[in-house]
Amino acid sequence: MADKILFEKGRLQVPDAPIIPYIQGDGIGVDIWKNAQLIFDEAVEKAYGGQRKVVWKEVLAGEKASDLTGNWLPDETLTTIKDCLVAIKGPLETPVGEGIRSLNVALRQELDLYACLRPVRYFKGVPSPLKHPEKTDITIFRENTEDIYAGIEWESGTTAVQKVIDFLQEDMQVDKIRFPKSSAIGIKPISKQGSERLIRAAIDYALAKGRLRRVTLVHKGNIQKFTEGGFRKWGYELAQREYADELASRKLIIQDVIADNFLQQILLYPEKFDVVALTNLNGDYASDALAAQVGGIGIAPGANINYETGHAIFEATHGTAPDIAGQNKANPCSLLLSGAMLFDYIGWSEVSHLLTKAVEKALFEQKVTGDFASQLEGVTALTTSQFAEELLANIEKCP
Repeated sequence: MADKILFEKGRLQVPDAPIIPYIQGDGIGVDIWKNAQLIFDEAVEKAYGGQRKVVWKEVLAGEKASDLTGNWLPDETLTTIKDCLVAIKGPLETPVGEGIRSLNVALRQELDLYACLRPVRYFKGVPSPLKHPEKTDITIFRENTEDIYAGIEWESGTTAVQKVIDFLQEDMQVDKIRFPKSSAIGIKPISKQGSERLIRAAIDYALAKGRLRRVTLVHKGNIQKFTEGGFRKWGYELAQREYADELASRKLIIQDVIADNFLQQILLYPEKFDVVALTNLNGDYASDALAAQVGGIGIAPGANINYETGHAIFEATHGTAPDIAGQNKANPCSLLLSGAMLFDYIGWSEVSHLLTKAVEKALFEQKVTGDFASQLEGVTALTTSQFAEELLANIEKCP
């Protein structure tokens, strides 16, 4: 019987037929979701022989929600995901218009999904701009709720921004706003509490994986002393306070690097990094840069998680690609590998294994969609549904 996933005493309680909400997504979301769902269901059936299944429940967001309800992000969607704890989504369009937030950011903030988890690894057969893309195997923990993504800003030339500038200049004695009459102003909140919970999640992940022991704090603390610098300082203090034994035994190594240097190092020596914790904006830049090193965001999975409440949304990390929407051309790997992360998260690791191995086999054999085929000499592009058929066959053959 279908039932909801619960979170009790810090652990997920997962029934044999969990209800998992999904957002189909905009643009190519229609193409990739319908194929991904077939593959997910086949992997569950293969792993558990009918003893377990997912009860998928569609919830609305994005263009489809706007068309059907007049609201880009209905309250019912948030309520359902809060109630069911775990969800998965395709790419969402950000509506154009003043005052309308990114739907992805809105979901993260409304559900307080403070950790953006992005594992970045290379799959053999995928075209990459690097000579040795296989050296890249890095897990990103990006803080998801603070920094400039809090959306606190005032437009140039408005009464509101003038009030802020007057306060800064008159009350706070700030004299470094070079052009006050034409400046827009934004606020960058970085808190100790927000930084600690993100860095704690990164450390716990590294320790749980065993083979990973280096956690790197990436920051711009050389310039932003109290925000980015605070992130670095609070990370080291947290590690000394809560993980002293692990540090002493060398089961855990904490290090830090300036953000711009990190972007150089991941190209030159990516093997130097295991788990990386970053503030929100730096994490945004770094996760896409790393994805490019291993073939692009079309194959990059992602999750947004609150480890304290159990809430999690797994997502395709790419855009809606309206130029190929509805043409059965899209690469579903980002959503599929995000699904593998979802199944790992709920403890169904056998399903995650089948999905990952099926993707690995197809990519190694260069049975790929057009985005990769166009970069590989002599390779014919598969449609989304043809690629899905390859994965279904790989799952069936997998022991």
